[in-house]
Amino acid sequence: MTAVWALVAFVGVIIVWNAVFKRNIGEAMILGFVAVCAFVLFGGTVDGGSAWSAISGSVLDALQEEVTFAGLAFVFMSYLLTRTPVLDKLIDLLNSVLGRLRGGPVYTATAAGGIFGAIAHVGAAVTAAVGSVTVPWMKRSGVRPELAATVVAGGAGMGVTFPFSATMFILVGGLAAQGVMQPDEIVKPLAIAGLWCLGYRFVLSWFLVRRNGIQPIAAEDRIPFGRSLRSGWTSLLLFGPILVPLLLTRGPVADALGSYSGVSDAMKKPVELADGTTLAAQPYTMPDVISLITWIPVLMIVLVLVLGRKHLPRTTSGWWTAIGKAAPSFGVIGITIVAAFSAANLLGELGLAEQLESVLAGLDAPGWIMAIAIGVIIVAIAIPLTASATMAAVGPVAVIALAGAGIPAPVAAAAVLVFASTEGASPPSGAPIYVAAGIARVDPVKTFVPLLTYYCLPILGIGVLIATGLLPV
Repeated sequence: MTAVWALVAFVGVIIVWNAVFKRNIGEAMILGFVAVCAFVLFGGTVDGGSAWSAISGSVLDALQEEVTFAGLAFVFMSYLLTRTPVLDKLIDLLNSVLGRLRGGPVYTATAAGGIFGAIAHVGAAVTAAVGSVTVPWMKRSGVRPELAATVVAGGAGMGVTFPFSATMFILVGGLAAQGVMQPDEIVKPLAIAGLWCLGYRFVLSWFLVRRNGIQPIAAEDRIPFGRSLRSGWTSLLLFGPILVPLLLTRGPVADALGSYSGVSDAMKKPVELADGTTLAAQPYTMPDVISLITWIPVLMIVLVLVLGRKHLPRTTSGWWTAIGKAAPSFGVIGITIVAAFSAANLLGELGLAEQLESVLAGLDAPGWIMAIAIGVIIVAIAIPLTASATMAAVGPVAVIALAGAGIPAPVAAAAVLVFASTEGASPPSGAPIYVAAGIARVDPVKTFVPLLTYYCLPILGIGVLIATGLLPV
């Protein structure tokens, strides 16, 4: 159980260094990674080479992660927006429409998370798309930056709780291969489970709005809609960098492009499950080719440079000064993301998924106890891993274990996906946390406790209630 203890050490070191010694999260994440390295060097076995090669490989892989680039890109994009009036005009326009509603930006962020989640399904991409507009809007409306980042990151997991995500297909593919259930059996239960999770988030938004005393925008601060539209219609183009990648990767446009380019037919990949079985080769689709998490910040930066060109530096020295002012934010976010992914890679090398899978296979208890135990284990796995990786590793065995306790397989599968959806709200390694923190320009650690309290643990509870039948699906 080396990997399990390494995970405990990783989380424990971060909590102690950050919460007890009051040091910054960048230092804490580095020390957490060092703790995992110690397990690799002195007690663990890794596949494919020496311990030092595993450590260096984990860092190299982390540096090449899309989220590493995206987190830094959103810091830069957010900084550029503060130097121009582009976002201010868009917020004036949004406030003209929704500013009279108490907590309007919070509710909008929650609804948008559900909508984009049902379309994009990738947690970090959902956070990027929704947070790009709603986080600055919430801050302008008086919402604390850490709360704005928490709300957006907390909605990231909704992509997993709605059909038809890649995570869902990974899970049901493994179950179908073992004859446990047919793929179409999960569609209705998962859709209803997603609505339960979305409904909870709306109730939570209502609570947060009132607890934090968030008020409507004062009438004298709301510009009449006609005037705000005339002066700020170009700011609506900010939705372009969000919508264009979505249109190119989802729906009829994506299908047409895939057919024209031969992507769907020419590029194939097998899916290997944790038990060693291999599913038939699956086609790459446009979402595999055009990454939302990469292109949304790139396109937004380009658009801001165009729309705000009159307010941005025009000389090389001016740009160096501007970038220098944003450098501290780059440092904290960059180090934190790289350390988090490096540790996750090493935990995978130590066999974390396999060790927790053996724990799952040995469980034998009543349904409600099984639901709690399996939920806790999957949430723990989803701390360093993505939801897709978690489902590939232990998803089928988790569903089979719940089914063995008398829970219908489609219901068990929906509950397991709800458990895995906590990936975005699971400190300290959830990628959406750092994307949201980068947009809000806030220390990620300030979101850790709220994310656990408001999102991670309650969503775990919803999964348990679904598994036990108390929340019907």
